[in-house]
Amino acid sequence: MSIMTRENDTALLTPAQMAAADQAAIQAGVSGMALMEAAGAAVANAVGERWGKRPVLVLCGPGNNGGDGFVAARHLRDAGWPVTVGLLGNKEMLKGDAARHAALWSGSIEPLSIGLLDGKGLVIDALFGAGLSRPLSGSAALLIHALAERRIPVCAVDVPSGLDGASGQVRGIATAAEITVTFFRKKPGHLLMPGKSLCGEVILSDIGISPSVLDAIAPTSFENSPKLWLGVYPWPRLDAHKYQRGHVLVVGGALMTGAARLSAMAAARVGAGLVTVAAPESAWAVYASALTSIMVHIVNDASQFADVLADERKNAIVIGPGAGVSETTKEYVLAALASHRPVVLDADAISIFGAHPQTLFDAVVGPCVLTPHDGEFGRLFDAQGSKLDKARQAARQSGAVVVMKGSDTVIASSDGRVIINTNAPPDLATGGTGDVLSGLIAGLMAQGMEAFPAAAAAVWLHGQAAQAFGPGLMSEDLPRILPRILRQLKRLVGQQDRHGH
Repeated sequence: MSIMTRENDTALLTPAQMAAADQAAIQAGVSGMALMEAAGAAVANAVGERWGKRPVLVLCGPGNNGGDGFVAARHLRDAGWPVTVGLLGNKEMLKGDAARHAALWSGSIEPLSIGLLDGKGLVIDALFGAGLSRPLSGSAALLIHALAERRIPVCAVDVPSGLDGASGQVRGIATAAEITVTFFRKKPGHLLMPGKSLCGEVILSDIGISPSVLDAIAPTSFENSPKLWLGVYPWPRLDAHKYQRGHVLVVGGALMTGAARLSAMAAARVGAGLVTVAAPESAWAVYASALTSIMVHIVNDASQFADVLADERKNAIVIGPGAGVSETTKEYVLAALASHRPVVLDADAISIFGAHPQTLFDAVVGPCVLTPHDGEFGRLFDAQGSKLDKARQAARQSGAVVVMKGSDTVIASSDGRVIINTNAPPDLATGGTGDVLSGLIAGLMAQGMEAFPAAAAAVWLHGQAAQAFGPGLMSEDLPRILPRILRQLKRLVGQQDRHGH
């Protein structure tokens, strides 16, 4: 089964796409009043489940987000909470469903002011939703600033006010929420930094919109999950032998030998049948003494590398970890790409093309995954916009799958699809973890997985392994703990099979 044909609950919607989903639901017979009632009730329920009764301030904006706030206020008051409502603007300026729900609120409505925060134990931020088009200013900005300073717990409706739901960027000012309640589908801004750090726990609520509306919207952004790629994951078959499970070739450098060893170990752990490290003669003894199940082949120059590539059973190649920024590395990359075999390029194999990136792009004629961090990305690409925009531009320009690493790693395909990963803990920010990731991707591609799902699966496995290990993580711990994660993933397959999926 192809990636992303089975599940749509991992889809991410831009604010414009979410508005289209609302309209499609209304056209299908669900009233806007009912959608807003369900949204506000979901906010009230989330608040009641997390906090005990306390004086709560509901900040309502002039649009539909404010309408959700009026509904939440009514539900909380009916449940016995002391509720104060503050409104940006005049009640008479409200329109449509927001105006109708505001009319159902029988309590007083206060003009927006910093004094409303006094004595409050909780704030529900329903000022502005994910579609905010300009920076916060005026009384709203002053209030959000004061709210951040006082550190009152916040429940955000849709997104924290001031956060761009499409990009995760802050427009002027925003304050962090303990929880963010959003509706139908998450937005990219919930997952992209700095939005990811501002939203707290994101609670996704069903408000009565049918998933079938996504057929017309055709989203191209997704949150990483096994649901996206588990159907094409290359589990070992009973009738397979090691050569059918692929042979990964990792190019190793003369000095930073640990990097290539990490990649090789990761490729082996994720299931590649065979792994070979191509190493210069000067470092052969280092590699050979440190690696047991992994073969080491002496390769000193491009001619010898071509001889190794002549063995077509070596069907996936990793170049970059510890390779060195040199003309030799460039020659290896171009030869590997010319073979049309799956290639993973990281670190030095990316940086060496910084002065002439088009040389690299022109050479990408087969499956290729680039795994740059921010600095390496900037050397190759002059992309603009949000992280999603940049990743899409880079993938389109290079013809490769681009993995923009970080706490909000984005995996982009040249056809415009993007996946945002969300399970990476801060512990991954340590030397060598990127080398492990490169090996995981190559190991999956060697077993027949296409580049885009292989990259997504590898990034997810990488994050899960780091989570499982926890504090004190070193890069070499990741391959060691990977079998535990693979066992958990295999159990998930069994659960799906039992439920007929």
